[in-house]
Amino acid sequence: MPALVGELLTGVVLGPSILGHLAPGITDWLLPAESEQMHLLDAVGQIGVLLLVGVTGAHLDLRLLRRRGGTAAKVSLGGLLIPLVFGLALGAFLPTVMETGDKDRVSFALFVGVAMCVSAIPVIAKTLTDMRLLHRNVGQLILLAGTLDDVVGWFLLSIVSAVAISGLSAGQVSLTFVYLVGFVILAALLGRPLVGRFMKVADRSDESGPSVAAAVTVVLAGAVTTHVLRMEAVFGAFVAGILIGAVAPNKAKLAPLRTLVMSVLAPIFLATAGLRMDLTALADPTVALAALAVLAIAIAGKFAGAYAGARLSRMSRWEGIAIGAGMNARGVVEVIVAMTGLRLGVLNPAMYTVFVLVAIVTSLMAPPMLRRAMAKVEHSDEERLREMEHGAWIGLAPSGDKQDTGTSRKAGAGEATA
Repeated sequence: MPALVGELLTGVVLGPSILGHLAPGITDWLLPAESEQMHLLDAVGQIGVLLLVGVTGAHLDLRLLRRRGGTAAKVSLGGLLIPLVFGLALGAFLPTVMETGDKDRVSFALFVGVAMCVSAIPVIAKTLTDMRLLHRNVGQLILLAGTLDDVVGWFLLSIVSAVAISGLSAGQVSLTFVYLVGFVILAALLGRPLVGRFMKVADRSDESGPSVAAAVTVVLAGAVTTHVLRMEAVFGAFVAGILIGAVAPNKAKLAPLRTLVMSVLAPIFLATAGLRMDLTALADPTVALAALAVLAIAIAGKFAGAYAGARLSRMSRWEGIAIGAGMNARGVVEVIVAMTGLRLGVLNPAMYTVFVLVAIVTSLMAPPMLRRAMAKVEHSDEERLREMEHGAWIGLAPSGDKQDTGTSRKAGAGEATA
């Protein structure tokens, strides 16, 4: 079971859904209702999510993206367009009880569309690693297509956030688009050499501390830049993470940052997200039916789009099913989109709760579907070689050395559900 599920459920248990409903006095004592108290928790969670997105960007393999970009682009395009169209249509017809009333229907539909089309690289990468599928061609393709989804997802989130703040107008959307493109170009031409020099200076120390501090500074600087430009801060953090991954002279020194983010800061953000879930809203039949519709369309749209992209790339049926299953994991990215919509007043608590449920359910569905589909896909010589290379890095014996590769798959599946 992905750690994300437990971290979200911790917040759900402590929030209004369970403890706040059964023992409100304990909840009030544990989590005071004063706004300044929650703002402190939100601040820690916001730093956590920015660093989480930055760490994710640092894992982007640009060389692999260039080699297999065509196939990954087809899978990503299918996995983006179909659920985006489904989401926009769904957002236009959902009952008004799912709206806040403070924003127009267009902003609401745009947020629903973006929430439907995103994937979660942190959850995908963790699932593939735990199941020992990262060396497989399908695993590599899922990771690449998911990375493209992430890039486009942050881009779309910045656009719809600007629309929610300033309203939908051709001038505003065009200005936001120009800012985004300009930021990316400057990051590539000017930011990359500057970040490279900064990281090299930090790397002169024998300790990992200066490198970690430099990476945090770069990520937060990227987030501040896009925020000043009235775009979503997570987009700047993601681009900054890509720069760090491309130029960092010694990535091993950044391992403590990943440990801190994944073990402390990200769980705080996810628990905070869980606190805002109110499952009692599902007692309303209208909300419950809307939740089922959102969940069904989210799963079907993403799976169908990714599967179609894989089949257009002449991949087998089982490979297409595996790719559709892997790309369906929404995870933390869905939560970030939902939190952004809630913060901007586009989503109400009921709709926010539905989106977080989508994140949990799709993240739970991915491992068993991947396990079943990949059992039908044979190892290639290229995959065995790649597995040996990965095993050398993480200290695992390659499953290709065994007569029965199914044993390795079962072992990986056991790790994934641990």
